Amino acid sequence: MTTTPLPRTFAAFASATAICALALTGCGTTNTETSADAKSTSSASCADDSSATSADPVTVKDDTGHEISLDKPAAKVVSLEWQYTEDLLSLCVDPVAVADAKGFTTWDTAEKVPEDVTDVGTRQEPNVESILSADPDLVIIESADRKDKIVGQLEDQGIEVMAMAGADGKDPVKYMKDTFTTVAKATGRTERAETVLSDFDAKLEESKKAIAEADPETKDFVYFDGWVNGSNVAIRPFGQGSLIGELGEELGLKNAWTGEVDPAYGLGQTDIEGISKVGDANFFYTGTEDPESEDYVALLKKNDIWANIPAVKDDRTFAFPAGIWTFGGPKSSEQVLDAYVDALTK
Repeated sequence: MTTTPLPRTFAAFASATAICALALTGCGTTNTETSADAKSTSSASCADDSSATSADPVTVKDDTGHEISLDKPAAKVVSLEWQYTEDLLSLCVDPVAVADAKGFTTWDTAEKVPEDVTDVGTRQEPNVESILSADPDLVIIESADRKDKIVGQLEDQGIEVMAMAGADGKDPVKYMKDTFTTVAKATGRTERAETVLSDFDAKLEESKKAIAEADPETKDFVYFDGWVNGSNVAIRPFGQGSLIGELGEELGLKNAWTGEVDPAYGLGQTDIEGISKVGDANFFYTGTEDPESEDYVALLKKNDIWANIPAVKDDRTFAFPAGIWTFGGPKSSEQVLDAYVDALTK
């Protein structure tokens, strides 16, 4: 079901082909008597939100072309992927249930899931009975195929399902914003969405200016994460088509990873020797510690090849703050922009 690459141990996917295959496959309850109840204040940024919630009927198409028609905006929404959980919370909508709330707390700090949220299981294998028990108006799932088993099981019970592809390597920033807008339309929160996206655009311009003024000596960069595969380190560069890579290029930087990547998420795979061939590029990497994997950064630091890479020798390796979800929405993307700026202007 879920196509978003998993933030878990990747040892089973030790080849580029397997990684690409993975990429391609890969909140409190709210009383919802009226559509206005979809508005909530779980997000810190929602505390002073005054945007209106539409009560008009909704017609919206998901990424499969399927048309969803609702008599009124969805107020009781179940999210089966972290991106949509984040998007809902940024829209000031508390989902009635989410997949893997604990994982969200570790990997996505852009928003905070209410403590009493119903957890319906993993993003890969959610519990259908738990989803149905939440009595949702809408379920948002990451899937490019409406023949997905979960989609079918929910539709058989009369549940509206919005299936989203999760990424588009052709224009990842636009896709991120379009997805956010689609979720907003389904929940009647387009006015709030306009504010959030306006804030993102302003942050982008502000960040671009800060980088230009800092004029870093090296504008080439590679962002990566990694995992421990036996006694070796596998590295996953975020190349062309990746959201985090494109955000860097929006700031006037240049993504130096030119190796093979999957077409949806822009993800590649290499090893220490491979990452050493990117020339003088700055290195950025995730600062989130995977609770299910050894510390790959600690192993990198013990490697002689790693020690002789220009970015390492010149102390130009930067860990992004923990909890920045690299496949998130506008609020995660703002965190990414801040991380680039902080690394290159201090």
